[in-house]
Amino acid sequence: MTSDPQYLESAEEPVEDPVRRVREAAAERGLTIEIRERPAARSLPEAAALLGLRPADIVKTLVVKRADDTYLFALVPGDRAISWPKLRKVVGVNKLQLPDPERALAATGYARGTIVPIGSANEWPLFADERIVGERIAMGAGAHGYSLFVDADDLVRAYGATVADISQEITEGRPS
Repeated sequence: MTSDPQYLESAEEPVEDPVRRVREAAAERGLTIEIRERPAARSLPEAAALLGLRPADIVKTLVVKRADDTYLFALVPGDRAISWPKLRKVVGVNKLQLPDPERALAATGYARGTIVPIGSANEWPLFADERIVGERIAMGAGAHGYSLFVDADDLVRAYGATVADISQEITEGRPS
């Protein structure tokens, strides 16, 4: 075990602290972020309530798998779902899907529910729903029990994100 604060203790080997990785990656891009510790939440609406926000103020970072086994990030407001037809059209492909949790972890270095493009293990293209433009947003911070706050326009600029209408209203029985 190590006493170096950049590592968390593990029975196997030291594991990099994902929140520190997010902070360092943001600093490298000149991106101003705020990370807040909060109680763990079981859902996005619960996280919003803990932070005193509306679900729309939390942006989901979804890692999406292409047919060629490469990935992209889709940023979607918490009260909306990906519109697969819209996203496929913007990306210019016929097939996209959400990977299983293990592949999402391998593609990003973050567990589902904590995924954020900042500090990802891989630099995947970023597609942001147009509804986040001009907003200060909350999103995952790389680890459970933390939320990251950032100006969406700064995030879009720092990552050269494509901004488009890629979401739809959540309908009963349809996963977000």
